[in-house]
Amino acid sequence: MRRQGAALLWRAALAVALVCGIGLLPWLTRTDPALTVLKARSADRDPTPEVLADIRGQLGLDQGPVKLLGQWLGGLWHGDAGRSWLSGTEVTPAVLQALGVSLLLMAVALMVAALTAILVCARTLWLGAHRRLHGRRAGGGGSAVLAALPEFLTASVLATVVGVQLGWLPALGWYGPQWTVLPALALGLPAGAVLGRLLDDLLPGAFAEPWALAADARGLPGRRVARQAVRRCLPGLLPNLGLFVVGLTGGSVAVEQIFDIPGLGRTTLQAALAQDLPVLQAGTLALLLLAATAAGLAALATHRLTGPALRDGALSSLHRPTPPARRTLPLVYGALLVAVVALGLPRDPLALDTTARLQAPSGAHPFGTDALGRDVLARVSHGALDTLLLAAAISAAALLTGLLLGLLPQVSGPLVDTVNAVPPVLLALLVTAVAGSGTATPAFAVGAVAWAPLAAHTAALLRQERAALHLTATRGLGASRPYLLRHELLPAVLPPVTRHALLRLPGIALALASLAFLGLGAQPPSPEWGLLLAENQPYAERAPWAVLAPAAVLALLGAFAVSAAGGVRWRGRRTRPRIPLTAAEPPSRTPELVGAR
Repeated sequence: MRRQGAALLWRAALAVALVCGIGLLPWLTRTDPALTVLKARSADRDPTPEVLADIRGQLGLDQGPVKLLGQWLGGLWHGDAGRSWLSGTEVTPAVLQALGVSLLLMAVALMVAALTAILVCARTLWLGAHRRLHGRRAGGGGSAVLAALPEFLTASVLATVVGVQLGWLPALGWYGPQWTVLPALALGLPAGAVLGRLLDDLLPGAFAEPWALAADARGLPGRRVARQAVRRCLPGLLPNLGLFVVGLTGGSVAVEQIFDIPGLGRTTLQAALAQDLPVLQAGTLALLLLAATAAGLAALATHRLTGPALRDGALSSLHRPTPPARRTLPLVYGALLVAVVALGLPRDPLALDTTARLQAPSGAHPFGTDALGRDVLARVSHGALDTLLLAAAISAAALLTGLLLGLLPQVSGPLVDTVNAVPPVLLALLVTAVAGSGTATPAFAVGAVAWAPLAAHTAALLRQERAALHLTATRGLGASRPYLLRHELLPAVLPPVTRHALLRLPGIALALASLAFLGLGAQPPSPEWGLLLAENQPYAERAPWAVLAPAAVLALLGAFAVSAAGGVRWRGRRTRPRIPLTAAEPPSRTPELVGAR
């Protein structure tokens, strides 16, 4: 009870600090809030001292940030989040309406993500249900492509092709259930691919547990065993699922912009751009409450699924040695990626040729040209160096931070929820306002939140691993905590979390591209991938190669990361011969574990 109270106080302190920091934003950025509001209200009006003084008097800016923040916090007790500085309307109804739109979109996107995740791990489920998982090697090239597809690019293609050209579904606006399908597909497919890969990584361990062997011996249907295997793996996925809930609600700004959806992410973005602090603070507070609710529901569901076994230390480890992954696929994907970069590096990414605008791929321009006649291959190749190196550095830092904080769940749990409630777009806006735009802005914004899923994954796996039977027995024999951490916990947790980090690598590159797409990253004429997609999107129908080329290379990066992740193993881990699953199955040449190490 004392730990829960401390965690609650820590969570409340973080939320208050975040809301207060946003409330001080105009003063932290050393800008005049009255001038910003005047530009948002009437850009043509001259900012004379009299006009600015009148705006300060209307908004109460002369009272100072502390007084304004205190008034805003005091009104929250009565359900009053103040009035918009721009429109003068009440904030609470507008934010609640935007939140309802985002929650509906998130619910439909989660259904799409769940279906996608099941399709991603369908092969493993079928093999496990028929007791044929022995020797299964990691795959997932298709899921890697899905996970690496930029949401804004998928949204643009769906809106243009399905919505406009084919006319099957509405593409713009928000007027009914039909308007949720295309944006839910754009959001749910990449999220489902990531969740499916994480589930696929846990399923072999679930099918090898004693209960699965007993179920097979009793002749239970394979479908029932497969359902129970998914149920067994859910506790390790629920924390990340909670993060996806918040991310799909407040982090879908680009998709909401493309489909003209009045959601919470778009509302918060517009408020941040105009420095409409009451709306910005209310939107951020709504995301914080949603994050806390999602984390609480995930913890409750985890307790319902594994509570007694977790308490009694009666779980089996889901992570055990598996056959080595195919080495051919990562070599092929890596060679293709290096070839693309090498072919384009000798070319000039800034050379203009207005007579060769939007030319189709040819021998002179293998990827075609853009709207200014620049070689797309050259721009993709030169942009790859910055994007890939930056994404790799952020991934490495996120992995280290996530592992260290995951070892301290009482500290990292509330911190993960708070950090995840801040969309990278909003954080990038804050950084841009303080330090200006540039390549460091999206890097800092993405890096500040990239560790959260890894920390949540680490904490969830450690929680289950500490309750494993073999660990209880080792502890009973007098093993010290450092010994358990070095020889039992880290060997079980580090490989799957590292594979998760590699799986997130294209997602980090995608997040960097998304911020550049929204104009918060590198500026023209930089060949950064997100900027390439943003510049060429208006010409997607006339010159699709200008958009598909950087998107294809990004998908190739995802396929390489996922295939390489399958080879991450703990080399020094001890193993015992695996017990055959059936009487007809020959002993394995690869040592594996079933119940204990």
